[in-house]
Amino acid sequence: MKSLFETSTLDEFIDRIHTLNPDTERKWGKMNASQMMAHCSAALKMAVGDVKLSQLFIGKLIGGFLRKKLTKNDDPFAKNSPTAKSFIISDSRDFEKEKENLIALIKRFHQNGANNTPSDPHPFFGKMDAAEWDSLTYKHLDHHLRQFGA
Repeated sequence: MKSLFETSTLDEFIDRIHTLNPDTERKWGKMNASQMMAHCSAALKMAVGDVKLSQLFIGKLIGGFLRKKLTKNDDPFAKNSPTAKSFIISDSRDFEKEKENLIALIKRFHQNGANNTPSDPHPFFGKMDAAEWDSLTYKHLDHHLRQFGA
């Protein structure tokens, strides 16, 4: 699987983001391109350690099992996968600002490297190692960029 810790993958994601515009049509889901980028930024804020959320009860029950299932293979996320309520973006967003924020956060995740992934638990998947943070972050971004044909 590709890694966001690799410069070539970082560059690929940035190039894909640059193909988006405010009117890019989604292939599934409810968000527009600006909302999608804000949503991805919210998730990346956890991955760089800016946001700390406690693990949900349901996550304590099944998060570890699903984490291993999602992060230990190359399978992309399915269309219309469930989203945590705290990461749902439904208000209007400034496209250029969201694009700038998302690219900056992806660069931070890359620059932080495998030795600086969060030690705090993911709100659903629980404690994750660097490879799991990388896999989950890669798959999440790829999922949403594919959602918009990027």
